[in-house]
Amino acid sequence: MSNHPELQAGIVLVGAPGSGKGTQATRLQNTLGYVHISTGDLLRAAVAAGTSLGQQAKAYMDAGGLVPDALVIDLVKQALAAPRAHKGFLLDGFPRTLAQARALEAADVRVSCVVNLLVPFELIERRIIGRRSCPNGHVFHLEYAPPKRQDVCDKCGQALAQRSDDTPEKVRARLEKFASETQPVIEHYAHTPGLVVDVDGLGDPDEVFARVTAVLR
Repeated sequence: MSNHPELQAGIVLVGAPGSGKGTQATRLQNTLGYVHISTGDLLRAAVAAGTSLGQQAKAYMDAGGLVPDALVIDLVKQALAAPRAHKGFLLDGFPRTLAQARALEAADVRVSCVVNLLVPFELIERRIIGRRSCPNGHVFHLEYAPPKRQDVCDKCGQALAQRSDDTPEKVRARLEKFASETQPVIEHYAHTPGLVVDVDGLGDPDEVFARVTAVLR
């Protein structure tokens, strides 16, 4: 990864899958004007485009596993090199492993704050398993935000479906991976005093956003 000394500092959002990182990143993007870089979105776009990288990533995603560091790092490298990332960036789902965190450091990308969203695994399973989305990316939840018509998107009328990696077995596999691979990343950043801030991820998105913005002031 080549150095990008012109890059401004960014915020890293960490937390287990389904902890609400994407929702909070979108709100922060609108508030701060930073670029939201979601590895999940980058990977799904590569898969949808049928690129070589996307085809490789799809096999891992369909199996409920994590995409190898080398593939993810290449995608994030491209996103960070874009001019729009120079004002500031929000990393959502990256770094997920120590190798990814060290890749950021090797590129001289400065992280100003690591927001750690805390949500019990039992609740996360319910959040993820109940998600449904349409081909245009609109997301609903069978329990918390159901569509007006069963299995039909309120916004575009397309059919809603469960993502292939949102089944109970695959969700549990992702949570186990998070515990073994991403928790060490949080501990790595915690060696820098004040860099990691824990935020209670329970409650509605407005309540969580208020907590997140409070720690960023």
